[in-house]
Amino acid sequence: MAAVAAAQKNREMFAIKKSYSIENGYPARRRSLVDDARFETLVVKQTKQTVLDEARQRANDSSVEPEIVDDKPTQKPEQQNGNDEDAGLTEEEVVLANAIAEDPEAEKSTQRAVLVLRLREGMNSLSRVLKTIEKYQGSVLHLETRPNKKETTQLDALLKVELSRVNLLQLLKSLRQSGTLEHVTLVGEDNISAKNPWFPRHASELDNCNHLMTKYEPDLDMNHPGFSDKEYRSRRKQIAEIAFAYKFGDSVPFIEYTETENKTWNAVFTMVCELMPKHACLEYRKVFRTLQEEGIFTPAKVPQLEDMSNFMKKHTGFTLRPAAGLLTARDFLASLAFRIFQSTQYVRHTKTPFHTPEPDCIHEILGHMPLLADPSFAQFSQEIGLASLGASDQEIEKLSTIYWFTVEFGLCKENGDTKAYGAGLLSAYGELLHALSDKPEHRPFDPAKTALQPYQDQEYQPVYYVADSIDDMKDKFRRWVSQMSRPFEVRFNPHTCRVEVLDSVEKLESLVHQLNTEVMHLGNAINKMKTSEL
Repeated sequence: MAAVAAAQKNREMFAIKKSYSIENGYPARRRSLVDDARFETLVVKQTKQTVLDEARQRANDSSVEPEIVDDKPTQKPEQQNGNDEDAGLTEEEVVLANAIAEDPEAEKSTQRAVLVLRLREGMNSLSRVLKTIEKYQGSVLHLETRPNKKETTQLDALLKVELSRVNLLQLLKSLRQSGTLEHVTLVGEDNISAKNPWFPRHASELDNCNHLMTKYEPDLDMNHPGFSDKEYRSRRKQIAEIAFAYKFGDSVPFIEYTETENKTWNAVFTMVCELMPKHACLEYRKVFRTLQEEGIFTPAKVPQLEDMSNFMKKHTGFTLRPAAGLLTARDFLASLAFRIFQSTQYVRHTKTPFHTPEPDCIHEILGHMPLLADPSFAQFSQEIGLASLGASDQEIEKLSTIYWFTVEFGLCKENGDTKAYGAGLLSAYGELLHALSDKPEHRPFDPAKTALQPYQDQEYQPVYYVADSIDDMKDKFRRWVSQMSRPFEVRFNPHTCRVEVLDSVEKLESLVHQLNTEVMHLGNAINKMKTSEL
């Protein structure tokens, strides 16, 4: 029932989102990573609440009897009135109960957990608790007590226990039904905590990170330029299915682009070539020229993603994997942590060559990929991705907003002039000219303020953020990220393609050893350069 209710809620929220898109229409309204991050947060919150409510209801309907017997009432006055906030299961207990339900053998497996208790009668209550743990065949591994700060006659106790999973659930319910305890809290341990979210640790796990906010836009939105074009819709579906079939380690699929698609590319490519020398940042111009010199960028045909991926890998280690459409914000940002950019392969409708309501390969090839072949910008993109791993929904929204006002619509200073480096500007001449005019407000890039800037999806942005340089932007972002609530640090190991969580002394020692080796090589190089100059 929880899954059905959650799915129904998702469909309802999806319908609301789509009706909003239709109401505002194309071409004014654009698909935004920021907008989708907020929508994703809302859906996750409502789905999680549905699951928790149903699990708690099942727990309240169960027939497990209390095991602690004393001469006090088994309920507090407020519980008798039907307002028992502690009854049922907490979030961690739902995770534990689901694990048992999914695997019958799991209920017999040993589980360690930490309990935090408020003891109404001090040591007398504690003795009853210890007898109950013994009754459920549990062991106490650690015990701490201290006087409660507000009620000096009561004790707070922290117990680390070990017992089977099914007995742990019964123990928790029994303790909650006791009148000798003010409250009972389970602090998750050994993978039962809902506060320790899953995120990909290896690049191969990105196969699980391809959730789409929408599947085929032309089929769903009557105002999409390709909605009434059956041939275009069929082509989009065909290319999307190729992306869905892709797995880690595969070559990027070759797409035989049609004459119409190549003409659309030619129109946009010619426009970018005209505007780029004056308005694009130096880093973009340098890579763009290299792509032309190597014959990858030509006006005649859409470049293949495999060629682009090999080019980027040679310069910065970034690679490409095909995406069927606009991914959820969390999935898209996660791929950047592995220096992987998820790119569409379909081309916008020929009716609107200079505008696309959602990402297409022209936007991503001309807008994103040149700068992903620049070392400094590639590092900045990866650090946004690393910061997203294990981040809260609210922090994903902030990271998406920063991504939007930098990677998509960012400006920077260059010899006193303002230049564009954002992909959404470099592949859309209308907003590019608007952003560099005196009409919008230009503010210095400050991650703390940028993360809270409202996003305008009806028209051009009224505010753009200007960085002193890409390196300066990267340094400011690093300082801001260090203040995020995530209780651990991560790093990407390029040798294993793994993200490592730095949460133990052993891992830190290993990292220090690697850094010492790099510093030694750096020192040797400096000494040899000095010697050669003599």
